[in-house]
Amino acid sequence: MPSWDDVVTIAGGLPEVEQSTSYGTPSMKVKGKSFARLRTEAEGGLVLMCQLDEKEALLASGDPAFYTTPHYDGYGAILVDLEKVSRQQLTELIEDAWRERAPVRLRKAFDAERR
Repeated sequence: MPSWDDVVTIAGGLPEVEQSTSYGTPSMKVKGKSFARLRTEAEGGLVLMCQLDEKEALLASGDPAFYTTPHYDGYGAILVDLEKVSRQQLTELIEDAWRERAPVRLRKAFDAERR
C-alpha cells in the first residue's frame, strides 16, 4: 500500500519537482504549480491533477481506488485512496499529473531524455 512518502519519492524523480504545501497540506509542485496534494479533509485521499475525460474514465472503471466529492465536480482532479491503489498505477497517475502542470519545454526535455 503506497503512502505519502511513496508519492514524494515517485514525484521527486520527475524534473523540477519540489515538496511544498497547498491549502495547508503537503503537496508536490512543478515550477510552483501543484499537481499532487495530500488531503486532510474528512474523506482524505490524494488529489492528482488530470484531464476531465481521464477522471471520468477512472470513475467509470469502478475501481474503488478512485473517487471524487462534489467540491471537485467539473474540475480536472481525481481523488485517490492510497490504501487501494497499486504502486504502478500511482506512478503512472503521478507522471500524468506532473504533465498536466509542467511547462511544455520541461515536458519535451523529459520525453527527449527518455528516448
